[in-house]
Amino acid sequence: MSEEENISTSLKGTNSSKFQVSEFILLGFPGIHSWQHWFSLPLALLYFSAIGANIFLLITICHDPALQQPMYHFLGILSLVDMGLATTIMPKILAILWFDSKVISLPECFAQIYAIHCFVGMESGIFLCMAFDRYVAICHPLRYPSIVTNALILKATLFMVLRNGLCIIPVPVLAVQRNYSSRNEIEHCLCSNLGVTSLACDDRRPNSICQLILAWLGMGSDLSLIILSYTLILHSVLKLKSAKAASKALSTCTSHLILILFFYTVVVVISVTHLAETKDTLIPVLLNARHNIIPPFLNPMVYALRTKELRAGCQKVFHLSLEKRPLETFFVIYMYFNFF
Repeated sequence: MSEEENISTSLKGTNSSKFQVSEFILLGFPGIHSWQHWFSLPLALLYFSAIGANIFLLITICHDPALQQPMYHFLGILSLVDMGLATTIMPKILAILWFDSKVISLPECFAQIYAIHCFVGMESGIFLCMAFDRYVAICHPLRYPSIVTNALILKATLFMVLRNGLCIIPVPVLAVQRNYSSRNEIEHCLCSNLGVTSLACDDRRPNSICQLILAWLGMGSDLSLIILSYTLILHSVLKLKSAKAASKALSTCTSHLILILFFYTVVVVISVTHLAETKDTLIPVLLNARHNIIPPFLNPMVYALRTKELRAGCQKVFHLSLEKRPLETFFVIYMYFNFF
């Protein structure tokens, strides 16, 4: 096939279609294309470990009556969001690294943009719900059972799903309306909004402005309320006369604070590197990929290692599986060692 025919297969020549490009090509990690396949093993291990650990966490929370508490319900919801986020991007990344499957259709690409923004926004929202749960538990312990109820958990979860599911719609819609008529190669391993719209022949500023506004309104407000919650928690803890009681109160927040610090730090770093338009594009691409796979892997690990009740629940499920479900022994052992 000639070079002109190759170009014609990737570009639509009709003026009736808003898209002249028929597909995008994800090149992977910029600057290291010749040996990027070596990333496939650690990424695959992270992905399958994250899925296994989160499934085991959900099984533990559902099985152990001692874990039927709002904090663990929110943690279970976070696990579902994490698995959705990881599964949105990792199968395609592994297909690129293993099978050189770099082509992605336009609908699939814009759907991935929507899903990534939606899941990241929901993760931020669940962190806010968990911060509110800790605030009520520490600052208003007597009113906790009447405030943080199953109905409140359901309403908060539905609100976060609807907020992010609806508010994110303008991001892919604006991306769809751009004119992609010259280039279709993306120096990335996934379809990010800024990475895709950088290929547009027309002005992409509406996309950047829209993403910035939504980030400030959504994740910015979540982070502000999280900081406010922990400021009030710290103020309440400092008023406790017993150092032991203060230490116990703060220990229930440690796992949450570790995950929040990692999550928002990486978000800020990714935003700064994109805004700075650094020439070394490998850095934002690596950070973006890690940000979508590390939290799903890290979240259950941190909670399992830092929470005594969850560790006890994991051990109960593990021993029960050995005694009553011998056919599932290998599966349970695998996920158990993901925790420990």
